[in-house]
Amino acid sequence: MTLTREQALAFWYGQINYEQSQPLAADLKLDRMRALLRLLGQPQDRFRIIHVAGSKGKGSTSAMLAAILQQAGYRTGLFTSPHLSRVEERIQVEGTSITEDELTALLNDVAQVSRQMEQPPTFFEIATALGFLHFARRRVELAVVEVGLGGRFDSTNVCRPLVSLITSISFDHTRLLGNKLSSIAMEKAGIVKPGRPAISGATAAEPREVIEMICRGRGAPLWQMGRDFSFQYQPGQVTAESARQPRVTVTVGRQVWPEMELGLLGRHQAANAAIAVACVARLRQQGIHIGEAAVATGLAGVYWPARLEVLQRRPLVVLDCAHNVASVEALTQTLDESFPPARRLLVLACANDKDLPGMLRGLTPHFAHAYLTRFTTNPRGVPPEQLAELLAPIGGLPFSVHANPADAWQAARAAAGTGDTIVITGSVYLAGEVRPLLMQPG
Repeated sequence: MTLTREQALAFWYGQINYEQSQPLAADLKLDRMRALLRLLGQPQDRFRIIHVAGSKGKGSTSAMLAAILQQAGYRTGLFTSPHLSRVEERIQVEGTSITEDELTALLNDVAQVSRQMEQPPTFFEIATALGFLHFARRRVELAVVEVGLGGRFDSTNVCRPLVSLITSISFDHTRLLGNKLSSIAMEKAGIVKPGRPAISGATAAEPREVIEMICRGRGAPLWQMGRDFSFQYQPGQVTAESARQPRVTVTVGRQVWPEMELGLLGRHQAANAAIAVACVARLRQQGIHIGEAAVATGLAGVYWPARLEVLQRRPLVVLDCAHNVASVEALTQTLDESFPPARRLLVLACANDKDLPGMLRGLTPHFAHAYLTRFTTNPRGVPPEQLAELLAPIGGLPFSVHANPADAWQAARAAAGTGDTIVITGSVYLAGEVRPLLMQPG
């Protein structure tokens, strides 16, 4: 029986979804994923892969690499998670999301073979299989595959990539990955494969030592930020009238790449760009031709929504996905470096597995008022009343509580003058819920 789109989506969303509930360590294993891919004919072996893990920056780095590879003339796939507004965004070929009809057809294939499995696959395992199938059937040459959670037991960790990337190591998902940078690094570096090159953007001593140890043990040549490659950054400037893109100069070994424009704001994005360029250098060593013009054009034109994305001008409205302490630091640093001095208003919603006090302490000095809310698209959302209880003892930031993101946005918009800045952040789920409101005309 062929499933309709509604039936196919019901099958998919009916599976266990660890994006909406906290998994136990025992829940994370690769046996089901390998079984599912065997039944589907091992689609992940029919194209070449760059595998990307990290605490933050992995989505942006993946988008940069996909843009570069596409500019270099390769038929390029991009697999990311979670999505902002539509689930189809997770699976792209040459910058275009999978269509509803293509997704339905693939879900039919996955549903059919999953009946043969002892244990049904999870939501993310199905998502990963859909990405691999789509890339194989669309004859993708190179695919950039972003890890969903952790790395070692992530569903994507069944591939044998050309290069493994670890963008950064910071505290996130500590209940599952551990509360030490070394344990988090151990999980992220689980994507490193024997004999295959690895690139790391981790800069703290503790995770660097773990990553070095794992790469030595697996015979994986390792390039590290600050030792084998580096970058220099010129901040961009955003005003109500115009914007000047940031610029980055990357050095890999003895090669200094010409100064390049960067389509994403922030010093952290320059670090991501350096990782992407280092990956290009590794791919070149494996015979993949990528010219300097393709790198420059890809970095300048990369599009990755809700990452310090300016969506309105008077007042300035900035949409971001900062979801942990490190990404909050990157957000506030970029606001100070690249945006005009102004009264800033904060619309905030967060997930329940984050260091909420740490995030609030990082945000408080930079804003005049916080509009606390809760996203409605994922049950992991923290009630705004709980955010208020955590924020009150910190002091220094007036706040109000709003039942939903639309109400919070409307309250902030009504309070903002034309010279103010509204920043909406805290979670990709909040960004996905609010972005359609901001994109409406008028």
